[in-house]
Amino acid sequence: MSQNVPFQDVLDALLDDGHPFPARFLHRFSDLPPVELKLLLQVWPKISARRKQTLLEDLEDLAEADTLTSFDDLARPLLSDPEPNVRTQAIRLLWECEDAKLIPIYLEMLAQDKDAQVRAAAANALGLFVYQGELEEIPAETHHEIEDRLLAAPTSAKEQGLVRRRALESLGYSGRQEVIPLIEAAYRQKDPEWLKSALFAMGRSCDARWKKQVLAQLRAYDEDIRSEAIHAAGELELASARPILLDLLEDEEDSETVHELVWALSKIGGEGVRSKLEELLGSETDDEKAEFIEEALENLYFTEDMNQLDLFDIPSEQEWHEEEDEDEKDR
Repeated sequence: MSQNVPFQDVLDALLDDGHPFPARFLHRFSDLPPVELKLLLQVWPKISARRKQTLLEDLEDLAEADTLTSFDDLARPLLSDPEPNVRTQAIRLLWECEDAKLIPIYLEMLAQDKDAQVRAAAANALGLFVYQGELEEIPAETHHEIEDRLLAAPTSAKEQGLVRRRALESLGYSGRQEVIPLIEAAYRQKDPEWLKSALFAMGRSCDARWKKQVLAQLRAYDEDIRSEAIHAAGELELASARPILLDLLEDEEDSETVHELVWALSKIGGEGVRSKLEELLGSETDDEKAEFIEEALENLYFTEDMNQLDLFDIPSEQEWHEEEDEDEKDR
């Protein structure tokens, strides 16, 4: 096992550009002990740029595949690395880290970093904290500062398009009224990249006002736009999208779009969804794809439970009064 290999052997392998870095060593970078992290950072400047890049990309893939791994301790010091690619990848490794101490670092990177890719990654990472702010999990003052800084990016002509789009996507979580016209403007752009960002922000908004726009793009010719619309329909749990999604699932050939369709349907639920997903599972021969469909079916159980609870929702006092007022008008 890689855990029994001396860490010096791992470092030597990193420095050896003549041979591929052994994949079995990747788990060693999860939850690095302070002593080993110090040793790694000491040799880090000697590692080739290409090896650094591939290592961090492989660690990101591993983090997605194995949720028990954590590379936060390694990623934090790399946020100040002189190489822009390393800084960008370090942010990506911290994607799910909810430590509020990262907020001022990301804000500074958004404002000051010379590389547009790094600024875009920082804008993207701040989305998590916009979401936390909406849930009142961080101080309101901090939440509003993040929103203000992100709002400045989409309206700044000086900022590059990628950064502005990522800022808009992060603002999708925000309940600020200023965000609505920004999403509308992005949706009307002829540039498909802006349209995709608008749909992504709509999906994050939990706002049914975007129903018409999302439904209009479910059959878009552009595969990426169609995929974003499908994702947004699932996030917004649009019941009216169900028949369209089921129809699209019959003929869709792109595996990533099928992935989005299956998951969106699992979040929407309703007539025909369970039978269709079970049919897909029964005919799937790829173990990885079958596992994903099983996860979608599990998510569907949750969706169905929530939908069942909605049927028995007891109206609030305000809703009771509104109903009484309507009854009075009818009389």
